[in-house]
Amino acid sequence: MMEGGFPLLALKCRSFQPHFSVNVGDDVGQTDMSDGGLRARLHSMRAHWVTRDTILWQAPPFHGAVYTLHYDRSAALTLGPDGPRGGNMIGLRYVDGAVDPVVLAKFPHLRGLATFKLDAADLGQVGDALKSQLAVSLRDHDGRLLDITGIQIPGVLDDLYTYHGDLGIVYDGTVPILHLWAPTAQSVMLHLYDAPQNRSVSSVAMLADPATRVWSIRGASEWTGKYYRYEVEVYAPTTGKIERNFVTDPYSISLSTNSTHSQIVDLRDPALMPPGWNELQKPPLAAFEDIVLYELHVRDFSINDSSVTPLHRGTYRAFAEPEAVGMRHLRGLAEAGLTHLHLLPVFDIASVDEDRDARMEPDPVELASYPPASDRQQAAVMALRDRDGFNWGYDPYHYTVPEGSYATNPAGSARIREFREMVQALSGIGLRVIMDVVYNHTHSGGQSEKSVLDKVVPGYYHRLNAEGGVEKSTCCENTASEHAMMEKLMVDSLRTWATAYKVDGFRFDLMGHHMVANMLKIRDTLGSLTPAQDGVDGSKIYLYGEGWDFGEVAYSARGLNATQANLAGTGIGTFNDRLRDAVRGGGAFSGLQDQGFITGLFTAPNHIGHTSLEHQRHTLLHQMDQIRVGLAGSLRDYQLINLWGNWVRGEELRYNDKPTGYVSDPHEVINYIEAHDNETLWDAIQLKAAPYIGLAQRARMQMVGNSLVCLAQGVPFFHAGQELLRSKSLDRNSYNSGDWFNKLDFSYETNNWGVGLPPGENRHHWPLMAHLLANPALKAGRAEIEGALAHFKMLLRIRKSSKLFRLETAAEIRAKVRFANVGPGQIPGLIVMYLDDTTQPTLDEVYAQIVVLFNAAPHEQTFRDAAFGDRAFELHPAQADSAFMDDGLFLADQAGFRVAPFSTAVFVSRRGRNG
Repeated sequence: MMEGGFPLLALKCRSFQPHFSVNVGDDVGQTDMSDGGLRARLHSMRAHWVTRDTILWQAPPFHGAVYTLHYDRSAALTLGPDGPRGGNMIGLRYVDGAVDPVVLAKFPHLRGLATFKLDAADLGQVGDALKSQLAVSLRDHDGRLLDITGIQIPGVLDDLYTYHGDLGIVYDGTVPILHLWAPTAQSVMLHLYDAPQNRSVSSVAMLADPATRVWSIRGASEWTGKYYRYEVEVYAPTTGKIERNFVTDPYSISLSTNSTHSQIVDLRDPALMPPGWNELQKPPLAAFEDIVLYELHVRDFSINDSSVTPLHRGTYRAFAEPEAVGMRHLRGLAEAGLTHLHLLPVFDIASVDEDRDARMEPDPVELASYPPASDRQQAAVMALRDRDGFNWGYDPYHYTVPEGSYATNPAGSARIREFREMVQALSGIGLRVIMDVVYNHTHSGGQSEKSVLDKVVPGYYHRLNAEGGVEKSTCCENTASEHAMMEKLMVDSLRTWATAYKVDGFRFDLMGHHMVANMLKIRDTLGSLTPAQDGVDGSKIYLYGEGWDFGEVAYSARGLNATQANLAGTGIGTFNDRLRDAVRGGGAFSGLQDQGFITGLFTAPNHIGHTSLEHQRHTLLHQMDQIRVGLAGSLRDYQLINLWGNWVRGEELRYNDKPTGYVSDPHEVINYIEAHDNETLWDAIQLKAAPYIGLAQRARMQMVGNSLVCLAQGVPFFHAGQELLRSKSLDRNSYNSGDWFNKLDFSYETNNWGVGLPPGENRHHWPLMAHLLANPALKAGRAEIEGALAHFKMLLRIRKSSKLFRLETAAEIRAKVRFANVGPGQIPGLIVMYLDDTTQPTLDEVYAQIVVLFNAAPHEQTFRDAAFGDRAFELHPAQADSAFMDDGLFLADQAGFRVAPFSTAVFVSRRGRNG
């Protein structure tokens, strides 16, 4: 290696066919080799430095080829007529053969690239090179430049600098010590502030450990409460310059308003804890199959609730008001059988101004004055959509700090105490708390204002494409959890939420964009937490998420990704789209009016699409088979008789091009038919039900849907308001549609139907939507809403009443769950589930058998089967004591079981009683 010149290392490559000496390979030979084209390639990053001595690149080997690594600490590389100038150079050796299997195991998408090695004598320069602008070049034997590109460096950073110690703030007694992993930084300064709006009161140079490149500084006791930022001097590939980035701590645990500055606090400080926090006892949980999930947005919960103190509306503090109508509602659900409250993102987000005085909200009185199908409401909401207080929050800014817009005071540590007050209050009414976490992307990257990770270690934390650009298949800048320190950030963050905030579980947004290895490490880390050592029982922490398979990670292109199929056997749950689509009809991206089991396919057709009744019947029977697999916990190996009369396993029944049954254990499946995404179930019913189906029947359709979720094996999941016929006025993507379209009303006066045409992406369906929203006959009132709530509580009580609805193993399900009314001669629209506890080991001390009939037809159904024997059946006490007796249309007698239209009936046979 020499500085200033070109010590070109001629490679002794094997001989190739003559065309290689002219056309130097497909990648280079078909590329613009003009001066401008080469400059553009210099600013791409098509090479990959994967270990300390190995670079992979799509550069062809040919006789006389010379490969060189260039680096310049001042980022002053230029491209002259004869190639790159400036900085330092290291010769590279081409290595014939396939990429090292160990490297491919971590980077499978790099298969097929050529391998280049640094000589051992040059490895001492690697640390310096990684703090510099980087490039690799290819020349022919005459010194003519043929190709050049920048370099992606996550692999070599993992190889050299993976760190397993503490990052962020760690206290030694009362003294804070700050640690920042910044291996490519040339220098790091700590700036301290008494208040965020002030100039820094001191600036201190931090020192780096040469082995780990962790920058640290030991503070003083009086630093506690002060704010800080780092000044990181680092090369940024997005600008091609050495930048001085003033940036918050990726491991922040407290923040200023709008997250401009991190704050030094000790999460063990009693001042940050409500009274009794350390003694908090969680509600009991015997098994994950006992869980019932309820998804709720913090702001939705109370922003419209006049029974909540005005300052507390839309905040964590609303949960600490036990007599507010929202808390009374949650208490009632918990008493019936709800166990876990799943909160939409409550970590620090970038999309809402935390200063409530700076926000602007539309006037709800004005909005209420417009007609139900008007476009005036959406116009007013959209005009302020980025200046109001609402957003779902899938815009991560800092992963390990509570969101400030949900605090009564967003400046500093008040949000920490108030978040804990919320968890404590929910535990007090019998509810554990789940956090919706979004580690798959960040709100921003590069040098943008709200970028954090990329300002500390540019090009490391995000997943890059072949040219070095950031992948954005999630929506935004995708993170790369296959990189060791991104995985560590996830694990450390989740451990903090579990131990410092006593969070009981985590739902992973777009979990399929993480690797199975990430999820297993998270599972094992959290599962090892103990009350004695960590203050929480990690064996009770439940993990689940979206196991969708798409984008650059699809089909495990970047490693075995955490999809539905790949997580079978891990104990980690995934959302069940099979059950969802069969129950509702259609899919997340199919026709709005496609019907399903509960919405009238074949039994009450809407005649949209002009398919024949025979085709509808066949589709319905297939959906019913899919639902049966869902009721049996979506097990891969559960056997049932399909619509053709054949015995099949759950995995053999198809859902598009995938198996319907895909899990190994019932708690690996999340059964749902409504979530914050897409239309609410009520809105879907309004779109799909035939025009002649009246309001009361539509409400009963929703009740049947809820019963399928609640009484299925696995973990049931409900969206807040699903028990109240919740509507978003047909808005399918209300992430930024304000409080108006997302309104929840726990006074039960309204379900929010008919509050205007929904905004934005719904516009293609406005004519249909306007017709429905303007129809007064489709507007639910208090009677329908309270009826739906009463029915929902009844379902929770039924599920809670018998372990047969909460079987814990695949073996138990195979032994005790059966279906009647199957095969080609079945009654369309009627699913009959039979739970048999007559064989050992028995699980239910009260009931020997339970028969559940789900009738999705608009008429009464009667069913009898010899499999039920001569046992005496009666309506489940929870149903018999409810308002849903339907004038005797739920009967079990010698003629069989009789069930009312659009209804679910649960019949039980008590032990010691038979016919």
